[in-house]
Amino acid sequence: MFNAKDFGAKGDGISLNTDAIQSAIDACHNAGGGTVIIENGTYKTGKIFMRSNVNLHIDINAVLLGSENTDDFPESSDEEASHITTDNLPRWRNSCLIFANECENISITGMGKIDCNGENFIYRKENCTSGWKYARKNLPTPPRVVFFTGCNNVLIQDVTMVNQPAGWSYWIHDCDYVKIDGLKIFADVNYPNNDGIHINCSRNVTISNCDITCGDDAIIVRANSKSLKENKVCEKVTVTNCNLTSYSGGIRLGWYNDGVIRNCVFSNIVMTDTTNGINIVLPFLNQDKPKTFENSGMADIGREATLIENISFNNIIMHKIRQRPLRIMVSKNEQVRLEGIRNIHFTNLHATALAYPEIVGRDDMKIKNISFSDCTFERISPDVFENAMFHGANSHLENDTNTASYMHMENAANVTVNNTRFDTLI
Repeated sequence: MFNAKDFGAKGDGISLNTDAIQSAIDACHNAGGGTVIIENGTYKTGKIFMRSNVNLHIDINAVLLGSENTDDFPESSDEEASHITTDNLPRWRNSCLIFANECENISITGMGKIDCNGENFIYRKENCTSGWKYARKNLPTPPRVVFFTGCNNVLIQDVTMVNQPAGWSYWIHDCDYVKIDGLKIFADVNYPNNDGIHINCSRNVTISNCDITCGDDAIIVRANSKSLKENKVCEKVTVTNCNLTSYSGGIRLGWYNDGVIRNCVFSNIVMTDTTNGINIVLPFLNQDKPKTFENSGMADIGREATLIENISFNNIIMHKIRQRPLRIMVSKNEQVRLEGIRNIHFTNLHATALAYPEIVGRDDMKIKNISFSDCTFERISPDVFENAMFHGANSHLENDTNTASYMHMENAANVTVNNTRFDTLI
């Protein structure tokens, strides 16, 4: 056991404890491994590095508070971030609060809290009538909170994360054997880009018993290998027993020129007050835009043809979905490379939403082998929503048909619908 206080950390909410916490982690690692304890207080910190065989334990009476100063989240050097090419990362940066590079047997545990101090990195937009009410300040906002890359045997358990800035809460990037259990992620839905759990190019991942509220997608599964030395598959991901709320998507698979995503199961999930339920959307983004802060989203583009196959969704409740409960769509632009979307199965989905599901492939690549069994889709009036704030990843799609009043399908083959009901409550 290594108590951060023994290394000079002060839980007064004012002192900067980056060096003290890092010293505790390094000492634990050098001793062969163990637990670094954060307890009894609020500990402000900048960027810290995990080490192999270390459990960072945030006790129930402790808060790990992110600094309000962007200078406290520097970019890692090429040696510190040897697993990735930083210039090919989304937003071209590796800055974060907790970073792990090619570590083994690491964990973040405890009933304590990570407070990201997000209000210092955003501002409220004037006369905003739709979308996120806040925007990132034009400064180097940390693009992620927890960023693990090239790691093996990872556990993240029981921690509560709040007040995320405009950055992803957890990014698991090219990791093996990851267990995420019992997390609470409570981000402001009016903040942009604060995704919940983002699984990318990783294998043997379980996400269970999590409660996620955020402004951007709650759970993301992707295979963007652009920042890696070689292309990696994202597979064997299971998500179960989770509650999701988002101003964007509840579950999102794939994006522009991702690689292979396969053999994943999503079950026993409740989504409420979410813009879109399940999104498998491959949009076209203009890669020719200049490399600027405002266009930083253009950096999140892969280098492979996308293949998504053997995916199962079952026992899912979607209540008050602001757009579509399900959308599988591919841009017609030939620069969006696609090997296939196939063998996607939906069982016991029950949704109330403003629109019905939509499945749109394209002429050169049909979406194949889609099945619905024992599902209910109810179309409801917009009057049930308290406001008209909408956002969605599919806003990038140039072939959005807006056919809300019926289940819309184009370029789809072998679609089976069994014991499934479509109702309208308007």
